[in-house]
Amino acid sequence: MNDKQLRKSVEKQIKRMQRAEKERPTLLAQSVFMGTLSLLFVLPVIVGAYLGNWLDDKAESYSIHWTIGLIFVGLVVGMINVYLYVREHH
Repeated sequence: MNDKQLRKSVEKQIKRMQRAEKERPTLLAQSVFMGTLSLLFVLPVIVGAYLGNWLDDKAESYSIHWTIGLIFVGLVVGMINVYLYVREHH
């Protein structure tokens, strides 16, 4: 391998490393991604819990059926949200 080939090889590796560095997600981008995932998962659960609690309060006797049921619905909706978001962005 002569000087010219070695120089081209090194320059090619440097460009590849610089491109990889630019494409690497930053800490801020990763934090935003994880925050979005957590909101997509947690919000349906919280809404389900509050709505279920409100419906249970409207019932004449003490009951937690709506609360439990809508929490599980919120879990399913949250998991679907996370799956679709991750599939779309990766």
